[in-house]
Amino acid sequence: MLQRASNPNWREAYMDTYARMTHDQRAKVIKLLLDSQKEFLNAVEEISDAQWNFRPSPLEWSVGWVAEHIVLTQDAIFSIIGKSLAQTPNPDWESKTAGKEEVLERVLPNRTGRVQAPVAVRPSGKLKRDEIIKQFKQSRSKILEFAERTDLPLKAHTYDNPFPIFNTLNAYDWLLYIPLHTTRHNKQMAEVKASAGYPK
Repeated sequence: MLQRASNPNWREAYMDTYARMTHDQRAKVIKLLLDSQKEFLNAVEEISDAQWNFRPSPLEWSVGWVAEHIVLTQDAIFSIIGKSLAQTPNPDWESKTAGKEEVLERVLPNRTGRVQAPVAVRPSGKLKRDEIIKQFKQSRSKILEFAERTDLPLKAHTYDNPFPIFNTLNAYDWLLYIPLHTTRHNKQMAEVKASAGYPK
């Protein structure tokens, strides 16, 4: 712990030291971003139009709809990171976000608990596959560059998640959220492909 008595600017020094990503956290985020990107592209680039559009039932999404949702969500989350960083650091960031990294890693990739996507990131089916893939690659490239280069105190800047299980997340948590969410829905695309009636 920094010595507060000998450092009148201890709060700023503390944030500079502890609110930034560690080397291991940065490496983890980058690996998750790259791994989930590879899985996504493998799932969508070499399938037929019939496979892209197939829906196991009227209530389930096609591979194309899932891919569109992934793209819309990663753009929305990256925007949230920017919004959180534009706000004043949260003085209670440590207590508000304690353990959230572990919660995200446990809950997001797990497909046993289903939730309804917010309206803003629900797929419309209007985007073509090449548009979705192009948008995914462009957005993911920007996110990767940010993850590789940023030295901002991400953990001190927070933004509330609409799902109560997550509630307040810091900008590092939100960055981690992107590939974990992609992984969750990569699994959903695999479920579609494994369903009865999926075109061969």
